[in-house]
Amino acid sequence: MVHPMVGPGKKNMSAMCLSRKHAVLSLIFLMLSAAAAQEAPDPAKLALDPATLPPASPKHPYKFQFQAHGGIPPYKYAFTGGVLPPGTTLGADGLLSGTPPARGQFRFTVSVTDSSTPPQSASRLFVLRVVAPLLMEWKKYAHVSGNRVDGSVVVSNGTEDDFDFTFVVLAVAEDGRATAIGYQHFPLKSATDSFEIPFGDTLPRGTYMVHVDAVAEVPPKDAIYRTRLQTKEKLQVMVGP
Repeated sequence: MVHPMVGPGKKNMSAMCLSRKHAVLSLIFLMLSAAAAQEAPDPAKLALDPATLPPASPKHPYKFQFQAHGGIPPYKYAFTGGVLPPGTTLGADGLLSGTPPARGQFRFTVSVTDSSTPPQSASRLFVLRVVAPLLMEWKKYAHVSGNRVDGSVVVSNGTEDDFDFTFVVLAVAEDGRATAIGYQHFPLKSATDSFEIPFGDTLPRGTYMVHVDAVAEVPPKDAIYRTRLQTKEKLQVMVGP
């Protein structure tokens, strides 16, 4: 069998092609390595972890632990700008704690420094909402229509817990006699906003004040929240026995 002869020109061309492929692959590898280096965070750089703060409730104790990573522990935290909710403080250990007295939204900056020489520092803006855990407001103010008293309210769950929710409406006559004109018992899911609950029933002729009571329980936390609405004026039912 006769094998074809490969001349020196063809050998040189093959070597050049292999060299070019190697150069292209090396360039692609270097580009990918550079991109990965740009995207990967520096583990030695101090950073304050981002967080969505859980809402606080007026007149209820609140705690939240800020966290940092990178740098050299131990870390020292500080409040460096904005407004903290009244009644709360930020400790050097990063624990925000206290009992805010009223509702509101508060924006503030937290800074952290590490123990390196010289020390590194980082800061981040946070927002804390102080909301009523259970909020109830009139939607349709209680009113008389013939021999009925009707109305509706909206309720909101400002916590991260589901409520075991009870709703009772009483029409209280001048002689103290109370008649239920509304009742519901159901789970009120966390973060529910402005859920409408209607009420109403027929009543004998007379003068009434309407009391709307709501009770929300969180059994796993042994927590109970209550709120009440009441008509400002007496309601006159002029029709009926």
